[in-house]
Amino acid sequence: MIYLKLFWAFFISNILGYGGGPPSIPLIQNEVVNHYHWMTVKEFGEVLAVANALPSPIATKLGGYVGYQVAGVPGAIVALFATIAPTAVAMIALLKFMNLFRNAPQVKAMTQSVRPIVTVLLGIMTYEFFMGALEGIGWMQTCLLVIASFLLLEKWKVHPAVVIAASMGYGFFFIR
Repeated sequence: MIYLKLFWAFFISNILGYGGGPPSIPLIQNEVVNHYHWMTVKEFGEVLAVANALPSPIATKLGGYVGYQVAGVPGAIVALFATIAPTAVAMIALLKFMNLFRNAPQVKAMTQSVRPIVTVLLGIMTYEFFMGALEGIGWMQTCLLVIASFLLLEKWKVHPAVVIAASMGYGFFFIR
């Protein structure tokens, strides 16, 4: 039964996550944290931070990790298959229609209408992670990391992987 739950959680998240990884992340979080309770918000945030620092699509990394944590290697395989299946099925089934309707105004309008929804979903997820950080490490540490990350990313244009690695190092040495 756990394999069916894993498959369903990642299949639904990725079939509804129109537009790639960022729209899928809040949907995966909802399934993993809120629906099945396989992880807490804090744990999901930590996995997401590490997954963002590694190469390859974010949804497959999340699927592999969560699947492995929940049901070992078979769980990882099921979650990865469920993550990849919607795209594979859609590509095969819709390849001919894609070329016919790619410039249609309705398709462009649909794509534009999804952006605000993704922005809201990512904003909610950010708020939940921020509140979890406040509970876990307090205001001072959280504000220090937020300000330092903002400056490194926006002012000095440091690569996000370096900022994530530096934040992990800071947490290892200074937050206990």
